[in-house]
Amino acid sequence: PMEHVLRQCLLALRTAELLGLEDEQRSTTYYTALLVGVGCHTDAHEQAKWFGDDIAMKSHKYDHKMPSIAGMAQMIGMVGAGHQPLHRFRIGLELAVSGFRDLDGMIASHARMASALAREVGLPIVVQDSVGSAYERWDGKGYPGVLKAGQIPIEARIAQISEFVEVAHRLGGADAVAQICRERAGRQFDPEISQAIVTNAASLLDGVDETTGWNAVIDAEPTLGVRLTSDEADRALVGVADFIDLKTPYLLGHARAVGDLCSSAAMVLGMARPDVVLLRRAGWVHGFGRLGISNAIWDKPSSLAAGERERVRLHPYLTERMLQQSEWLSPLAAIAVQLRERLDGSGYPRGLSGASISMPARVLAAADVYQSMCEPRPYRPARTPAEAARELKAEVNARRLDGDAVAAVLTSAGHAVARRREYPAGLTSREVDVLRLVARGMSSRAIAERLVISPKTARNHIEHIYTKIGASNRASASLFAVQAGLLPENEQLAAES
Repeated sequence: PMEHVLRQCLLALRTAELLGLEDEQRSTTYYTALLVGVGCHTDAHEQAKWFGDDIAMKSHKYDHKMPSIAGMAQMIGMVGAGHQPLHRFRIGLELAVSGFRDLDGMIASHARMASALAREVGLPIVVQDSVGSAYERWDGKGYPGVLKAGQIPIEARIAQISEFVEVAHRLGGADAVAQICRERAGRQFDPEISQAIVTNAASLLDGVDETTGWNAVIDAEPTLGVRLTSDEADRALVGVADFIDLKTPYLLGHARAVGDLCSSAAMVLGMARPDVVLLRRAGWVHGFGRLGISNAIWDKPSSLAAGERERVRLHPYLTERMLQQSEWLSPLAAIAVQLRERLDGSGYPRGLSGASISMPARVLAAADVYQSMCEPRPYRPARTPAEAARELKAEVNARRLDGDAVAAVLTSAGHAVARRREYPAGLTSREVDVLRLVARGMSSRAIAERLVISPKTARNHIEHIYTKIGASNRASASLFAVQAGLLPENEQLAAES
């Protein structure tokens, strides 16, 4: 539910204060509590592939202890959810034969990816270590299962128990909090922290239900006086944007590319420097709301049903709601929410038309459409830059996209960087081709067919790539590819230029 993480963070801060933690430890607790769950979408592609709606699947996270037989039984019961019985059987068979590699280490991967985001946005190493340990258990049976008891950073122990305490309190009140703390003390939870929460439940839980907005959480931790410079803020926005694009292999690097197109087009149009910066940032954040839509929809290879289309129409609105919580980000929200609006009134979410759509939003829309055309989608291959340009011009002729905005975007797109001669981490040209296909979610067999090589050769390439770049799964390999500029694949534009 909304505000879950904010309430969880507030509980973590109160617990840290209750335990007498120093200011630096309270700050680490704060960021750990905020980041502990952010890696859960990085393998949403695989979650949806095996279990249907990945968001619905995650809603059952707190139903059973993990790991447990009941939890595994519930997961097995969700295999192929949303499909007809025969198709569910086929998915279950494929999962049994080859899919468990996707599931192996999934939760540990979430912790690693959350730690990677902490690093990308410039948080201290102590925060990175704490976030990376947030799924460990007191008894050593957590994820990745390398730490136990006092070896686990205390900030991670507090963040984890606070997450479950928030859920228990919301669903069952103080009695449920006491029950879960007692039941899991010495197993999942630190027994001393569990006892402290039970003993001080009244003061710890007071007013948590009424907590709304960031201000309540920030006010609870006055030592958080960090202010980012413009460059640091840009680094943080790009780091989050890259991370959100990991939700589906079809959007890897999309936000970065749209941001570049937006800023370049703004300069072509002669916009003032502050507007250029604003548009670049809007390009980075325009897809944040995609997190609220299931990958069963984003990654669907066939036409969407009416209900699925309605859910897709929500994503600009969700982006707006996310960004409006910050005074500094709210100008970006005003642009991003108009991403899908069209001049003839046929767009969404508000059906704006004509002058109601701002010029920055018109540029963002043109940049997003162009970049999307040049990227693969589950229902079509990537189109060439020439084809994408024709599509945009057709949209102008249909009076849906702004002609000046489209012209500026196409002018900007004509200056793409030529194909790299040397690749990072010592990757060869063929390994880069394989990495891109792995990141897009293709199996080794599908990669072999695409590149006309044997499946064994494809698997060998994947193994060598993972070793070179230090990756352990598709999500971490995808993040490397995006950050190294290997995705999205726009080099073909340079050849045509």
